[in-house]
Amino acid sequence: MRDPEKLGRHDSWEGVRAAVAGFGVSGFAAADNLNHLGASVIAMDESDAGDKAEKGELLEVLGADIRLGPGSTAVLPDGIDVLVTSPGWRPDSPLLAQARQRGVPIWGEVELAWRLRDPHSAAPWLAVTGTNGKTTTVQMLEAILLASGLRTVAAGNVGLPIVEAVMDPEPYDVLAVELSSFQLHYTQSMSCESAAVLNVAEDHLDWYGSMHEYAADKGRIYEHVKRACVYNVADPATERLVREADVVEGARAIGFTLGMPEVGMVGVVDDILCDRAFIEHRDSTAAELCTISDLASPAPHFVANALAAAALARSHGVTPKAVRDGLRSFRPDGHRIAQVAVVGEVTWIDDSKATNPHAAQSSLLAYEPVVWLAGGLAKGARFDELVKAVSGRLRGVVLLGADRSVIADALARHAPDVPVVDIGGREDGPVGTTMERAVAAAADLARPGDTVLLAPGCASMDMFANYGERGDVFAEAVRRRAGSA
Repeated sequence: MRDPEKLGRHDSWEGVRAAVAGFGVSGFAAADNLNHLGASVIAMDESDAGDKAEKGELLEVLGADIRLGPGSTAVLPDGIDVLVTSPGWRPDSPLLAQARQRGVPIWGEVELAWRLRDPHSAAPWLAVTGTNGKTTTVQMLEAILLASGLRTVAAGNVGLPIVEAVMDPEPYDVLAVELSSFQLHYTQSMSCESAAVLNVAEDHLDWYGSMHEYAADKGRIYEHVKRACVYNVADPATERLVREADVVEGARAIGFTLGMPEVGMVGVVDDILCDRAFIEHRDSTAAELCTISDLASPAPHFVANALAAAALARSHGVTPKAVRDGLRSFRPDGHRIAQVAVVGEVTWIDDSKATNPHAAQSSLLAYEPVVWLAGGLAKGARFDELVKAVSGRLRGVVLLGADRSVIADALARHAPDVPVVDIGGREDGPVGTTMERAVAAAADLARPGDTVLLAPGCASMDMFANYGERGDVFAEAVRRRAGSA
């Protein structure tokens, strides 16, 4: 038996028995690289859907033991030296509970990746977490770093699995890393160059016991930061996480704000994104980074994401010009405040990625008046604060999905005069037909100059495979309506 806690990428892992829980994207990457290093790998997953069976056959040819299908994760095999878990596995799942009982170290893929960095050419990590905006911010950061001429990639919860990024034989200059709370839960030794928490709002309360536990996992990203802890001035919880973090001496707290920045912050002055944190005479001057018109959207939450990405890039020494060039070139992925069509002077927007109340509220605050399409799986979240914040701009609301009553109840309490149309859920017909009826109801509520916004505030899996399919079905229904208008 060898102690995996003492091993790195240049050591032989022969003799180490490593179990991998989950065989999705990150699980496969972990199993593949551990197998490459010489460990005896046993990978387990309750499902063999998608390409898992094919990938499993590949690794089995290379000597790994792949166990897929119902019951395969019920028992932790004997003699395991380390368990690498995929994100989202609850601590009370049988496999992880047995590992704890036996004293087996439990790592996430991120922890494994950190331990496998090349000590001779380890790329620094610029990391981002938050309830909402992580992917957009990391992709913005990647665009900025590329504009600066650096070899980089978006990795972690988006893009390339982080363990593949660190094991690339051609070293990266720097990594733009997205980390979810699930990934951070199983991360202990990471020490990022700089890190940002964009916001902390109710989400995944079906997984966490409390908001405190959820926020604490978000805050783990700041532990051992070397240069800059970037926080959201408008969200005191993020600054509190900075204050509670154990950072490397000399690391700075850098705020981002949609208002005028104080010294040590980045912010907005007369529609110009400005830096008062990473310049020499920041007490009396500011460096212009770009204008709001340089961005793909003027929506407040989009601007906030740009500021956070800029702060992380500037902490790494990237020039203001590269920040501007990167942000100018950036276009968000689909289903993020994406305009689908303008029909009869009504603008239709797909923000299906808004899968919790905080994200939906951010999106709703960018439009007025607005007809709101919402509903799905609420994951234990509440909508009272959202409804109170946006009630004055709502033309009407169209609800669909399993937990639509949670939103309807909040509307009844805080916006009783706003028209609400309940379309139903999966039990009320094919999802395409249900969405067609939702789009028709929204069109009936909307007036010229209004925006119809799909910002569900909920997960999609009650009716759709994922938020992307939900957005695609919505967009198709809108386009069909536009074609017949």
